[in-house]
Amino acid sequence: MSVYKPKASPYYLYDFQVSGNRFHGSTKARNKRDAEAIERTLKEKAKQDAAQSRKTGNAPLTIDVAVGRYWTEVAQHLSNNAKYFASLERLVSCFGKDCRLDDIDDDAIIRVVAHKRQQLRWGKTALKNGSNTTLSNATINRETLVPLKTIFRRAKTLWRYPLPNEPIWKEHFLKEPRERVRELHAHEQLALEQCIREDYRLWFHFLQLSGRRFHETLIKWSDVNWEAGEIMTFGKGEREVWTPITASIREILEACRGHHEEFVFTFVATRTKQGRTKGQRYPMNYHGTMTRWRRDLKASGVVNFRLHDNRHDTATKVLRQTKNLKIVQRLLNHANLTTTGKYAHVMDDEVASALENNAESRKKSRGGV
Repeated sequence: MSVYKPKASPYYLYDFQVSGNRFHGSTKARNKRDAEAIERTLKEKAKQDAAQSRKTGNAPLTIDVAVGRYWTEVAQHLSNNAKYFASLERLVSCFGKDCRLDDIDDDAIIRVVAHKRQQLRWGKTALKNGSNTTLSNATINRETLVPLKTIFRRAKTLWRYPLPNEPIWKEHFLKEPRERVRELHAHEQLALEQCIREDYRLWFHFLQLSGRRFHETLIKWSDVNWEAGEIMTFGKGEREVWTPITASIREILEACRGHHEEFVFTFVATRTKQGRTKGQRYPMNYHGTMTRWRRDLKASGVVNFRLHDNRHDTATKVLRQTKNLKIVQRLLNHANLTTTGKYAHVMDDEVASALENNAESRKKSRGGV
């Protein structure tokens, strides 16, 4: 055996060659017999890799290579690619760039999820208010498990890599709370409108009227089809997001003309910094807009209301007016009506009325006997 223990290390090291390739490193074992067993396992794996490489032409797939390939082939073309890129980078950092995809099994996922559940939100090591708000289950699912599962599927089906130890994904996804439906009251709507900064108001009105998700509101002029009377982009799951250009939305778009050549919604820089000039308009982005939203929301006095709740508010009000879930489904660009069903409670009054009508009908029937 070729294991040995240097004077400067408490662990035995391995050093061997397979098919002309040298393999060396630490066994992390302090006992020679354990080290030799580890080396035998590593050597057998190296032989299997060499055989596979000769047969398929594919070298062992590390997570760094897999993520890079997935980014090139798929992720860079997504509408929210900047946010997705950050998630992929965190994946590589979490496992280590040299970690092989076929070494990621259920135990590895359990360890990663446990580690994620201890991390604080927004990448903080300690929050200013002293609280320890950790990553939500939804964030862990969306930013760790979903992209990793997607990469595994692509590696198996298109890249033809054998992954016999693939995790049982459904066992690892964390339970998420049922999405709430929050509606603005009239006085809250008025308070918000008064506190939204002037250069953000056109965007805010579009957000509320269109019912789009935040990143779906960052539209370009090329997305606007004046002749067809529609705005078409790609959103969640790369599905088409369609919005009709109503009279009110047309008024918003017209007011944005001349602000920017490419992007519809912009903000005015209040300071000269980071390549921006005070008084000039620049395209809105996620971080800047969320910071502005949090400040304006706090100033308005409206509580327990998120930016995404504007979408719920729009859907709720439209359903109350139309009594038609199919219309709301189309408005929200949901793929199926089941997703839209969470707004059905809006029609509870109609259900109560129908029950009472049925009761009255039964009374009349009994009286007629």
